Amino acid sequence: MDKEVYKPARVIAEIGCNHKGDMEIAKEMIRMAKIFCNAHIVKFQKRNNKELLTEEQYNAPHPNPANAYGQTYGEHREFLEFSFQQHAELKAYCEEMGIEYSTSVWDLTSAKEINSIKPRMIKIPSACNNHFEMLEWLCDHFSGEIHVSTGMTTKPEVEEIVRLFEKKGRNQDVVLYSCTSGYPVPFEDICLLDITSMKEKYGHRVKEIGFSGHHLGIAVDMAAYVLGASYIERHYTLDRTWKGTDHAASLEPQGVRKLVRDLEAVRKSLTHKHEDILDIEKVQRQKLKYKKS
Repeated sequence: MDKEVYKPARVIAEIGCNHKGDMEIAKEMIRMAKIFCNAHIVKFQKRNNKELLTEEQYNAPHPNPANAYGQTYGEHREFLEFSFQQHAELKAYCEEMGIEYSTSVWDLTSAKEINSIKPRMIKIPSACNNHFEMLEWLCDHFSGEIHVSTGMTTKPEVEEIVRLFEKKGRNQDVVLYSCTSGYPVPFEDICLLDITSMKEKYGHRVKEIGFSGHHLGIAVDMAAYVLGASYIERHYTLDRTWKGTDHAASLEPQGVRKLVRDLEAVRKSLTHKHEDILDIEKVQRQKLKYKKS
């Protein structure tokens, strides 16, 4: 393939809940993502916890008390949750900094709230890609791109999701992500060749294919890009030792910076030689090439 086939990768630094419920940390992460990391997009999460969780789930203890920010799982989630007004403030701050804001929405109320601030894209997490009421509402009311992760989702379920968007006439606004839901994911469970399968089956039915990784390091992301993922999404933190379940599967700023750098290096390399002997080779050929007597 010539390099023109490969669009520049768009790197999403997913802040998620790694801000620890602190707006100043969230803004510091936005600044760092833009100025140091050179990421293209930052992504948060939006939940209405009482709508999303059953009463039993809300009042249950956190399964890992060492990472809990509250006595119950509901209290923990509320501590980490930014309000609609805070999301509007974060979007405005992203615009001020010159980096794109996005968020994943986990329930219908959150989808409606985030729609009102008009981001270019909204993400549907793997956990909620079967929330068809929410998907249909977004199809009818949200004019931007709808990015959908497919972790912990069967192939028939993915087909059902794509058909819903086709039925609503919105499939060309969909970016479908290859994903394995685990924190962190061992290399043998990443299953990168699913990107190839998704390109073959859905490349002409949706707008683009993306990759959402929860693994260690950045080598895998290079392969994901070469296989056809135009969006590369990675969890991002300022400190992998911080309290919380996502930090260990996240990249620190230096990792995101290297990810952006290396993806661009790979993009530049994805071309054929335009002539048999390149200019850079001619001096070497003259000096080193065996000459027949």
